[in-house]
Amino acid sequence: MTDDPYQFRVGDRPTPFSAQDIRQGCPPGRTVRALVVQAGQEPYVRVTRFLTGDDDGGNQEFWNESLDGTRLTEPETGHAIWRELQGHASMPAERTEITEEQIEIPAGRFACLRYTRTDEGSVGVFWFAKAAPGMPLKFEKRVDDKTVFSSTTLSDEVDADVTPTS
Repeated sequence: MTDDPYQFRVGDRPTPFSAQDIRQGCPPGRTVRALVVQAGQEPYVRVTRFLTGDDDGGNQEFWNESLDGTRLTEPETGHAIWRELQGHASMPAERTEITEEQIEIPAGRFACLRYTRTDEGSVGVFWFAKAAPGMPLKFEKRVDDKTVFSSTTLSDEVDADVTPTS
């Protein structure tokens, strides 16, 4: 832990967002739909909806849908601490490169911080949109130069009148 709100762990790169940035960027009603493609599986859409939030964290619900919008799983709920969510983007300095990049995805065009993390046998690439604090809007994991997992945001919207679906 450090005094810098963007430095989650000593020895790691600064995170793209502080816990406070994530709190402000994930208000109740923010709903993110992401296309998930994983080697050997049918693609699906992962839906994440923020339900409540306070100074420490927020409640979310998650479910999977088919590409045509048919619900595949029942909603599950969970509680996340903003600081813990920030920690997901904390990556070892010696194995992580940060660059700026513009991306165009189904959710729109975004100025991003691109984190490329090299681990033994794999590379993870995370695109964090500067205007959308929280989860990366795009993520890829590559093994032997083949993409084995990807998540790409299809939509990222805020509905202030959200109610849990479960």
